[in-house]
Amino acid sequence: MSRAVVFPGQGSQAVGMGRELADAFQEARDVFGEVDEALKQKLSALMWEGPEGDLTLTENAQPALMAVSLAVIRILERQGNWTISGKAAMVAGHSLGEYSALAAAGTFSLADTARLLKIRGQAMQRAVPVGQGAMAALLGVEIDQAREIAAEASAGEVCEAANDNAPGQVVVSGARAAVERAMAISAARGFKRSVLLPVSAPFHCALMKPAADAMAEALAGVAMAAPVVPVIANVTAAPTRDPDEIRKLLVAQVTGTVRWRESVIAMRDAGVDHLVEAGSGKVLAGLTKRIDKAIAAVSLNVPADIEAFLKASE
Repeated sequence: MSRAVVFPGQGSQAVGMGRELADAFQEARDVFGEVDEALKQKLSALMWEGPEGDLTLTENAQPALMAVSLAVIRILERQGNWTISGKAAMVAGHSLGEYSALAAAGTFSLADTARLLKIRGQAMQRAVPVGQGAMAALLGVEIDQAREIAAEASAGEVCEAANDNAPGQVVVSGARAAVERAMAISAARGFKRSVLLPVSAPFHCALMKPAADAMAEALAGVAMAAPVVPVIANVTAAPTRDPDEIRKLLVAQVTGTVRWRESVIAMRDAGVDHLVEAGSGKVLAGLTKRIDKAIAAVSLNVPADIEAFLKASE
């Protein structure tokens, strides 16, 4: 068996996230307390009590999702002596989840990761005025078809393939009018359907250039170590362990396509046959089944999940 640990991205947040972990494990309470202290914000209270609208804000959702993911990792390490370096061949994360993966693999400290994601969330939100951008999932569409549709829809505005999530599920991002044109073109070509996503900004497209600049500055001032296992980068779908390269790839990731389908295939081709999703929700386990049913996937986000996983791993 060869395992990779993967970390969810925005959209997996929900009020109550991490509460059961905190009730059951001191390790989780320590993580949430450290994140609260790093941000000078009672983020844990927002995670557990809401309101949902505030938790969904990009600047809160991103560090909150990372905190739950890292709580799971700390619990595995201290309750089950289950370490990334000893038990995983590689790690990867979806968009902000790449930061969670890097923190789990020792590249960033927990506090620095929380601060970086707060900056990232604020910069992404500021990059485009609310209402001017949009993202839509084109269902039944493959990546090359999505790129063609986006190019046709752009009409001088930004419209790009933002997330290649799984076969038949590609997200486009850009100016609202252009994204709406992409949805209409997709329908006219007979594809299944398209769904406008409930996001506050058009992530992973050229409109995020101001946010990429902000992250270049923020990452330049943060200590980075080589990860203990290779990290599959979103924008290359290839492994890396070089801190300088990782810094550049994280900047590119803000405007670049999240190549998740290819990332899972790269892990499979490297021999990985089990994915462990650490954190809130079960989105990545679900995508894995669509990408390759032969890869076993398990999601760990409540105490019962973790206890069953550790028992099976003995």
